[in-house]
Formats: sequence, C-alpha cells, structure tokens
Amino acid sequence: MSASTTTASSTTVTPNTWERLWRGSGVNAVALFIAGYFVYGTQPGIGAPADTVVAFYASHHTRILWAAVFFGLGGVLNLMWFAAAIRATLREAGQAGWGAAATASSAAVGGVFLVLIAVCAALAYSIAGSGNAAFVSGLNDLVWAGVVMSAFPRAMLIMSGSFGLWRAGMISNGLFGAGVAAVVLGVAGGTTWMSSGFWAPDGLYSRLILPVISLVWILVVSGVLKRAPATRGQW
Repeated sequence: MSASTTTASSTTVTPNTWERLWRGSGVNAVALFIAGYFVYGTQPGIGAPADTVVAFYASHHTRILWAAVFFGLGGVLNLMWFAAAIRATLREAGQAGWGAAATASSAAVGGVFLVLIAVCAALAYSIAGSGNAAFVSGLNDLVWAGVVMSAFPRAMLIMSGSFGLWRAGMISNGLFGAGVAAVVLGVAGGTTWMSSGFWAPDGLYSRLILPVISLVWILVVSGVLKRAPATRGQW
C-alpha cells in the first residue's frame, strides 16, 4: 500500500513540477537575453570601417564570449522550452496544429540564433585576430543580415502562439489583436533593407524595437501559460 501510494504521488507531482518549470522558461529567456544584450555591447553596423569591426571583436573578446553563453541559454535553450510549453498547452486544448507550428517556428528561431551566436563567438575567439579585416567585416554584415531574416520565424512563433491560445479561449480578443499586430510588425522586420537609418538592418527598428516587441509577447504568453490548467501526461 505504501509503495503504491509513493508511486502514484511520484507520477502525479513530478510532471506538474516539470510543467511549471517549462511554463516559466519564457521569463528566463527574456531575462537571459537582456543580460546578454548588455554584456555584448554595441555591435558595429553594416558597412562600418573594417578596422572598427576588428577592434570591437578583439577588444570585447571576453564580454562577447560571456554574452554567447547568456544568448545560448536564453535565445536558444529556454526559448525552445517555452515553445514546448505552448505546444503542450495547445495540444491539451485541442489546438495541436497551432502547437506544431509553435514547435517548428521555435526550432527555426533557435537554429538561426545558434548560427548567429556561433559566428559572433568565433569572431571574438580567433577570427578577429587572424589579420583578415575584410573577412571579419563580411561576417559582421552577415550577422546583421541574419538578424533581419530571423524576423520571419519569429513572426511565425508569435502567430502560432497568439492564434492557438485565442482559438483555445485562453486569451481575450484584445490580447489576440495585440498578437496579430505583433505578427504584422514582425513580418515587417524582414523588410528592413535600407542602406542606412531607421529601416536598415542595423537601424533602430531591427536593433531595438522589434526585439522589445518579441520579448514583451513572450512575457505576456508566459503569464497566460502559468494560469492555464495543467496538461495531462505531457511531461
């Protein structure tokens, strides 16, 4: 009787514990991303002088590598666990299609972020000191181009979560409208190809405004997930 009770308790408590942990991973992702952003510093923009680009990666060697750790934990690890929590919640609510879309889009976002983080870390670790300033400058521009292209899978993640939670009746029409607006603004981020200024790959919209929109959305959805009923057997 005692062994049976212990087994039942373990089966009941452990999944709920993991579920609470992963549903809060969105908050962790935001905190780690912000920490990485401030540790990393201000990356030279597209077309910056090659010597300036090399100096940035060489002089910020340690900071960039630490930022890579924060970005990896936040923008990759915790972000994908956050999407997994969305998927489990939507599947339980009968919206498995939108949950699958969240899984696919988060994998794309995580993959793009992982490549960009790896490029920046490699630049700081050894490439910046190789003496090939033109190559370093080219990779720096590639990172900015990757940031622009990541807008599309980021918009898909916002769309899948917003539409799925709305169809499941977990968010209000007002929050759904805000989610749709965030999707439109996210897709617009993939068009920031002006040579300079606000709408450039390294401009204010791509560098600051769109990331803030994404982070706010993650925090709001994290709050929704924490209030949602526990899923059955998902963890």
